[in-house]
This record gives sequence, structure tokens and C-alpha cells, in this order.
Amino acid sequence: MVRIDKKATRLYVLDTNVLIHDPAALYQFDEHEVVIPMTVLEELDKHKNGIREIAQTARQVSRTLSDLTASVDIDQIRDGIPIPRIAGPEGRLRLLCYNDLKPLDPLEESPDNRILAETCRLRDERPDASVILVTKDINLRVKAAALEVPVEDYLTDRAFDDSDAMIEGARIYPDAGHDGSGLWDSLAVDVKVERQDHKVVYRLAGDIPREWHLGMLVSDSDDGASFEAILREVGPKHAHLELLTNYRHGGSVWGVHAHDSRQNFTLNLLMDEDIDLVTIAGSAGTGKTFMTLAAAFQQTLDSKRFERIVFTRAPISMSEDIGFLPGTEEEKMSPWMGAFHDNMDNLLRDEHDGSSTWNQDATRQLLGSRVQIRAPGFMRGRTLNDTFLIIDEAQNFTPKQLKSLITRAGRNTKIVCLGNVGQIDTPYLTANTCGMAAVVQHFRDWPHAGHVTLKSVERSRLALAGEELL
Repeated sequence: MVRIDKKATRLYVLDTNVLIHDPAALYQFDEHEVVIPMTVLEELDKHKNGIREIAQTARQVSRTLSDLTASVDIDQIRDGIPIPRIAGPEGRLRLLCYNDLKPLDPLEESPDNRILAETCRLRDERPDASVILVTKDINLRVKAAALEVPVEDYLTDRAFDDSDAMIEGARIYPDAGHDGSGLWDSLAVDVKVERQDHKVVYRLAGDIPREWHLGMLVSDSDDGASFEAILREVGPKHAHLELLTNYRHGGSVWGVHAHDSRQNFTLNLLMDEDIDLVTIAGSAGTGKTFMTLAAAFQQTLDSKRFERIVFTRAPISMSEDIGFLPGTEEEKMSPWMGAFHDNMDNLLRDEHDGSSTWNQDATRQLLGSRVQIRAPGFMRGRTLNDTFLIIDEAQNFTPKQLKSLITRAGRNTKIVCLGNVGQIDTPYLTANTCGMAAVVQHFRDWPHAGHVTLKSVERSRLALAGEELL
């Protein structure tokens, strides 16, 4: 794209899709000036009617602009409307309106081309500043580059810089040793070991790695680890690590054992009473749903910590929609719950004869009294108390949708988000902008949240070959 001149003053011209994508985009440009062309205001006006999300967002942007212009006079509007910020110098908002705008030859009349024309004229009028067009429209960025107009994508809301991966929620140190002594030597920290409430706690003093965050796994190996701990407290000069329960051989969760360090960490997060939000990422077949259901039944049917399990997922088709589905809410959601039924069949399978009690009416009736399958579209306004809420395929939700689900949590509720950013079926969502990525990023340093990205498990040769070939 066109190189941007490094001048003291920068004017960011926002396209309509930027404001629709992030209604708070006006506040994301620090002390620089934000320019809204009249064409953008007209497009927002066209989108404001209706009950769709785009209409609600357009109305929200209009209200924000109305609040900013309500308490200023004509001279301030001409000189730039102050954009207040919590910290640092405030920016300026300019409304761009030309009565004699000439179209760009040979481009035909269209909103995108009018925005380009307005940007080009502003650039000519302000040689003292860098005028930059910000848009999420790829074609408009290409046309702007052809006209030598500096242009950028709007990346402020991206949760991660790397679009191919999420944070792993784990840090592996192969030289840690059985008691972690190798780890302490490599980190050059002082260690004090204590037993607190039937748990072994390692108190570290010294320079703590900057990449450490609350709720992460610290282990000496991905497979067959002898030292596994969760980070409970962390600061620049101190950290507290708590040893995990071993669910590999001696212990289990509803009969389910961990195969590696990350799965053991997952089961610990799912069973931890201090962790209210768990996010589990990983490719297909890594055991996300299987372990989550096992932990849900253990704490609902056995320990009676929760009264019910609510299972929901985004009803997004991988291909063409099959159309209208008759029946009740649960019957309509049944085609989307294949993962739930498959894992229930495996959880209730007899190891000796291979049969499953999931097909028996008595078992279905027992579990049906505790398990609710709900459509996410009908969750708004509810408050879930004493509930183990499982949100499957969380990567297909937008951040706003996933926020609506997470805020349903009431007293004694645990929420588990499962997903794989490599399997996004929702249009216009990416690995950086999906709800799953946003939740992991925003709850990274919350002491009652934990995240893990699952890796190696026992998977079929066909599944592994398919990922490598495709």
C-alpha cells in the first residue's frame, strides 16, 4: 500500500464499515483527528432502520455522534469537536462536507468512490498533515492505493497479532525436573514450598517472566510431565504456583483420565471451584467436549455442586442451510447437537461389551432432567444460577454475542467456552475478531478464568492426514 508520511498531524478518514464494525472506533485514534465524511453519515442513516444487528450498531454510532456534537457551538464544529479520552491528550472529530465535490474521473458515482473523492480533496487541502483512509473494504483499499491515497485496515479490535494461533495458556520447561528445581535454576528465583489447605504451593521471589499470566499452566513436559502447576498470583517480582491434581491414572473425572499435561490441566480447570470461566481451544478430536461433559456430570450428578447443565452452540451451518425445523426448541436444536450426542455415547459406553446406556430411555430421562439444550438466540434476559453452562463452537459467535451469553451468569455458575478458530463458519469473522479470541484476550489476567489450547491426543490417522493435506 501507499507509504504514509510521518507528519506531526494525522487525519484518519473513517469508512462506514469501520464504524459498523466497531461503534467505539472514534475513540481509538489517540490524539489524532478523526474525519467523518458526509457520505458516511448518509450511509449510517440508511442502515438505522430495522431490528438487525447492523441497524442497532448504526443507531449506536448516531447516538455517539449526537452526544459529541450536542454541547459544542458552530465554531467548535468548524475547528474540530473534542473527543474526550480517559488518559492522554484528547483527539478531534471533524465532519467533512463539500458542496461542490467533483467525482473522480473515470470512476462512476457510488458511495465508495465519493468517499475516495472526499479523501483526495482533503489530502490536497491539508498538505501539512497525513490524510489516511481507514476501511475494512478490501476493494476500496486497492482503489485507494491505485489513486496513491494512504489507506489502512482497521486493526484496533484484533485480540491477537498472530492470526494463525491463540495464546496457549501454558508454558513448558523441559528442564524443570521432578520437583521443579531445574526450572528455578533457569529462572534464577528463590522458591519457598508450603502446604496450604491440602495443596502444595510454590512461592517464587525474583524476576518473573513477562509472558506469565494468571491461570496458566507451568509444566516440565507436554507428555508425561512430573511437575504441573497453575499460576495463582503473579507480579514483576513474585509468583505463586499451585500443584495440580493428577487425573492420569489414580484419579479421574467421571471415569475420564488425562492423556497428557494439557488435558490434565483442562480437567483441573474444569473441576476448580475458584475458576468461573474456562476457555478451551484445540483442533477437532482433542477432547474438548468430552472432558467438559465429564466434568459437568461429575459436579452435577455426583458432587451436586450445580443443579443443571445448559448446553448451547451457534446454529451456523458449514454449508447450505437445511431449512425450517419443526418441533420444540430442543428438537430444533437437535441437528446442531451431534457433538453432544456423540460424546454422551462415548461417556456412557461399557468398556467390556462396547454397548452404551445412552440409548436406554431410563438413562436419557435421568440426564434429561439435568441437561438443557438451548438456542443462544433465546438466552438474552435470563439469569443462570447453579448452572454449568457449556458454549460449544464459540468461535462462531461475535464478541458482542458471546458477551451476551457470558453475562447470563448468576450465583454459583461456571461457564466453559469451547472452540477452534481454525473452524469458523460465520461470514465476516476471522481468528482475530471472533468472540472466542476476544474472551481469551480480555479475561487473560482475571484470577477466576483459565485458558488452555489442547494439542496432541490419540487421533485417527485419517484425521491427522486430512489436516496435513488440507
